[in-house]
Amino acid sequence: GRFHYYEGYSAQQVVFPVRVMKLLGIRYLFVSNAAGGMNHTFRIGDVMVITDHINLIPNPLIGRNIEELGTRFPAMNDAYNPDLIARATEIAAREGIKLQYGCYVALTGPTFETPKEYKWVQIIGGDAVGMSTAPEVIAARHMDIPVFGVSIITDTMENATVSHEEVQANGRLAEKNMT
Repeated sequence: GRFHYYEGYSAQQVVFPVRVMKLLGIRYLFVSNAAGGMNHTFRIGDVMVITDHINLIPNPLIGRNIEELGTRFPAMNDAYNPDLIARATEIAAREGIKLQYGCYVALTGPTFETPKEYKWVQIIGGDAVGMSTAPEVIAARHMDIPVFGVSIITDTMENATVSHEEVQANGRLAEKNMT
């Protein structure tokens, strides 16, 4: 579980567990989410390795910088660790698991996207869209924690009238491959 911005938490509260985990000594952060597929090659139940993100949720680093955690302006060019992505790719190939790869776009929610919003996300480079993950990744990279992320594709532009219950049910389709 995690905190979501759409639940009324501030961006700083959303990433608080990541900061606590860093102080407890974690060396890597693995994140996952349910996401709508914008890429026409994606199907419900696909697992997409996140290679980049576009964050449209308020940035959790806004405000006073905590120097003990990281630099004021952390680079995000390697937000998702290439070595972890390569290792996951090797494991998936060995296990016969098909992976997709792409850019995750984080919106505030809690509404699912309108048809025009889906189109816009696709135009700006998104392969998948959701309501989480990017703030936690920003906080982790601020603290120099390597990150690996995946999205379970739970709906697509073709079935844009999805419900929360359908998203949960469709997410379970990928459980075996995620495990």
